[in-house]
Amino acid sequence: MAGSASVMDAISAKPGHDAPVLFTHANGESPSMGAPKAVARIQSFLRERPTETPCLVVDLETVRERYCQLTAALPKARVYYAVKANPAAEVVRELAAAGSCFDVASVAEIELCLAAGANPRDLCYGNTIKKPADVAKAHALGVRLYTTDSETDLEALSEHAPGSSVFCRIAAVHDGAVYSFGAKFGCAPELAESLLLRAGTLGLAAAGVSFHSGSQQLDPHAWRSGIAHAAQIAARLAAKGVRLPMLNIGGGLPGSYTHAAPPLADYADAISAAVREHFGAVGLHEPLLVLEPGRYLVADAGLLRSEVVLVSRKSPADEHRWVYVDAGRYNGLTETEGECVAYVLASPEHAGPAAAEDTAPVYLAGPTCDGDDVLYQRTVYRLPSALRVGDHLDFLSTGAYTASYASIAFNGFSPLKTLCI
Repeated sequence: MAGSASVMDAISAKPGHDAPVLFTHANGESPSMGAPKAVARIQSFLRERPTETPCLVVDLETVRERYCQLTAALPKARVYYAVKANPAAEVVRELAAAGSCFDVASVAEIELCLAAGANPRDLCYGNTIKKPADVAKAHALGVRLYTTDSETDLEALSEHAPGSSVFCRIAAVHDGAVYSFGAKFGCAPELAESLLLRAGTLGLAAAGVSFHSGSQQLDPHAWRSGIAHAAQIAARLAAKGVRLPMLNIGGGLPGSYTHAAPPLADYADAISAAVREHFGAVGLHEPLLVLEPGRYLVADAGLLRSEVVLVSRKSPADEHRWVYVDAGRYNGLTETEGECVAYVLASPEHAGPAAAEDTAPVYLAGPTCDGDDVLYQRTVYRLPSALRVGDHLDFLSTGAYTASYASIAFNGFSPLKTLCI
């Protein structure tokens, strides 16, 4: 679909449509669109081409704009898009054409990137948990950069990806992140040092330290601790004759939800300052900075349209309505688990001042026969009192971790389909 004349005509703004009213939860900040032009283009497209719901529509122009903004903010860095955030072939192809590299976690993602035009030398197999057979396949496909955090995996890389370069991932502090990686990934700095030192004896090249400060990181200074550890490791290895040319600070740059994140410039300034300070303090030149953004590049480019299936109350005296939509925890809205991510909502049938003024509290839930398929109950939204069965709810900034998290037809509900315009 991307780039076709009919689609571009369809997303032209049409007169006579009220501006969408944005809805957020009771304790949220004043709602705002993360990418207003993307929302306008997508909603115009859906007016012209009504599509069966639920569906995710991604605006590729916004994806490219975000990539350009990030490379302008950190011009010396190399961007590796985290494919897991949104693996739509059109998204990968758009970023490959823009010059992006790619962070991949499986052979399937490697093959996806290569089919989209990426060079295998621009891929980093960043998953530290991989079968030896998959390492061999990746190497056969031309991948020469890997991430590890264990002795066993390092030995598998030596055997099945000889001559490759390796990052070693250290455990990082996740304070300020909506999603923490816990203790699953990364190792202690002293182990990372020994693994990078041993890499050379195994026929591998030590590329540098990597870490990840958590997903949807709202503190621009959250990378400081990881950068400090990386500089110390690099200094100790340099004293032993091993130079680390790169530093991989992972992802974590945020999308736009109901709680506003700091501007990109704040992150770029804080990261750049931390690299200068900590590597300068140990007498080393700044390494080549590697970023692995996912959410920042694609979240605000997406809009998930759902249909209201049922509106009900649990008792005549209940103040809150229950609004059930055809998109739930298992077919696109997995990140509502624990109500961690609260999306800004809009309804195309309820625009203009009247819709904004006449609202009432609701709980939101998905369509499946599962008690856990509740989107927001502690986080109370206020939606139009006139909301009815058959109306639509648009979940904004849903370009990341929606379709890629959707289940395979749980309860018979189809996985979330993705359209790219």
